[in-house]
Amino acid sequence: MLILWSDQWYILYMDAKMTAPRLADVVAREIEQRVLEGRLKPGDRLPSERDLSVQLGVSRASLREAIQKLVARGLLESRQGGGTFVTDRLDASFGNPWEEILRDHPAVHEDMLEFRHMLEGRAAECAAHRATVADRERVRQSLALLEAAFSGDDLDVQVDTDLAFHQAIAEASHNVIVGHLTASLLRLMRDNLRRNLSELVQVPAAKEQLLDQHRAVWRAIEKGDAEQALAAAADHIGYVRQNLTRMLRSDARNKP
Repeated sequence: MLILWSDQWYILYMDAKMTAPRLADVVAREIEQRVLEGRLKPGDRLPSERDLSVQLGVSRASLREAIQKLVARGLLESRQGGGTFVTDRLDASFGNPWEEILRDHPAVHEDMLEFRHMLEGRAAECAAHRATVADRERVRQSLALLEAAFSGDDLDVQVDTDLAFHQAIAEASHNVIVGHLTASLLRLMRDNLRRNLSELVQVPAAKEQLLDQHRAVWRAIEKGDAEQALAAAADHIGYVRQNLTRMLRSDARNKP
């Protein structure tokens, strides 16, 4: 009976050993999770092999194997003598061929705006529920940068800080799909958003209205009021949607 018990333990031990994940796979999943959560963003360089192996508590051999797996899958890119970088593959797959479709079929913009309305409203709602202290501070800082940009005349800075504010909210939602879809969607619509903003900021009242809309979203997230965050985000995107739609209709009328 004791021998049988020992045999059973041996069999159980061998089964567990055979089914346990390999260390390199575990490390690869950890790095992948950091990319999904936005802690590692497209274009970011990974820490040195020595530092990252210490962070993860693994050997450099296991780390190298994990990185090779992610390079083979297209999530990371190794540059000769330059280190290892996060690719934009997760986001780029969404943008192409949509960029050409949006350019050639202006009517699709309305669908994109409707989707943005749904996506960003939900992101703000989730952020109000889930944002950590650090998340709220990032959103607050992004709002401060946006306000500073709107006090100047650099349109590109205004566009970039506007997009960064919405992206900070998407990441504060703690939904990795929302975070990546928002990044892709905003990048895809950047040209139209830039043109729309260039027209709106010429009117002081419109510029202040945009800032007030962003502040309303931030205040709701800061208070943890999910219902108000959803409503404030919907109001803002509805305003942008209205202006972009007007702009596209004007373009259509002016075409020869």
